[in-house]
Amino acid sequence: MRKIFLLTLLACCMLLGAVAQAAQITDVKWGVNKADVLRIVVDVTDTAGYAVDMEGDTLNLTVNADKGAQVPHSKAVKSSLADSLKIVDKGSYTVVRVPLKQRLLEKSYKAFVLKKDPATGRPFRVVLDVTPRQASYSGSGAANTVVSNRPVVSNRPTKTNSSIKKNTVIKTSTAADKKADKKKSSSKKKNDNKKNTAAAKTETTVNKPVNKSDTDKLAVIKGNGRFSTSGGIDGKIITLDAGHGGSDPGAIGSDGTKEKNITLSITKMVKEILEQKGAKVYMTRTTDVDVFGPNASDAEELQARVNVGEKYNSDMFVSLHINSSVNKNVGGFSTYYYPKTDNDLRLAKNIQNKLAANFGVDDLGVRQANFYVIKRISMPAVLVEMCFISNEKELTLMKGQWFQKKTARLIAEGIEKYFA
Repeated sequence: MRKIFLLTLLACCMLLGAVAQAAQITDVKWGVNKADVLRIVVDVTDTAGYAVDMEGDTLNLTVNADKGAQVPHSKAVKSSLADSLKIVDKGSYTVVRVPLKQRLLEKSYKAFVLKKDPATGRPFRVVLDVTPRQASYSGSGAANTVVSNRPVVSNRPTKTNSSIKKNTVIKTSTAADKKADKKKSSSKKKNDNKKNTAAAKTETTVNKPVNKSDTDKLAVIKGNGRFSTSGGIDGKIITLDAGHGGSDPGAIGSDGTKEKNITLSITKMVKEILEQKGAKVYMTRTTDVDVFGPNASDAEELQARVNVGEKYNSDMFVSLHINSSVNKNVGGFSTYYYPKTDNDLRLAKNIQNKLAANFGVDDLGVRQANFYVIKRISMPAVLVEMCFISNEKELTLMKGQWFQKKTARLIAEGIEKYFA
């Protein structure tokens, strides 16, 4: 009997160990093409989130996976951009650091994922492409805005700076326009969020001259800065952001389910419910597309979503996502905010409380984070993570109409309570 107990205990320990090592980095490779673009590929045993940020003269790729014992701590690189890269084990996540020899623009680097391909034996991969420019890098600079909405490991805040203030600003209307004829002003806003920013620049008023250097900067639409936070939901302007889309699938479930499809479906349901309550609702995307357009950098894509909320002078911006974790047992709802106004936290609490009180899943609570879309937009904004696609039970739930309709209804109720 004692032997059976010990064998059972040993089996349980081995099983727990396997779960704990659900996602692990098995290799970090690099290559340079004819255009001198440096590509870094991180092989991972399972789906993993990532984020990219600049820290001084170092480009960091953070991957939500453990560093395998066989992966070296550094590798030599032959590129005009870097001579080496370092792989730093942070315990439950790993950072690939690339000390740069050249100054980079935010649009000079782009990260994406390639899903596991059983046919070719290729694992899940996180890819970072870095494009060189002529100017050499001298001295250390400030950290750039993080260009990912995916929480990394413990949802630690990532570094940002105020460089966005230097970007080209496109105004949808002036205060004088508002006072003279609000309807007339809004009718002249021809820059559709589905078009690229180059088109937007020719169709709107730019607050400063555009020169060649401005093409290297983000096009930022700036609304009137006014928003309503009370008085009922009727007549309120709300922008809903269906996370990911187009070339970006978001997190992917074990059966191939893509985050971008779940978020779009639920976002459409929320829109319908809010409109029935009297709100005016806009969506950053209504189909499976990139909001900015093809070949956009992460920053361009995220700013394009922010621009939709600013373009319509929204009272609120709500971004909907599905979470993912290396731990398959983790699940539940969470809502993120950035405290740029007195109402962001209140909005997050109203939505999270509705979701947490009406589902039999974990309440992961309200959390503060520096996510691009909720920090860079002027009105109260939240990012809602609607359970975990990496959790098999929640994956099954989120694919069903019952879950999607109930989640949409509860989010709408939280929004309505916020305005009450």
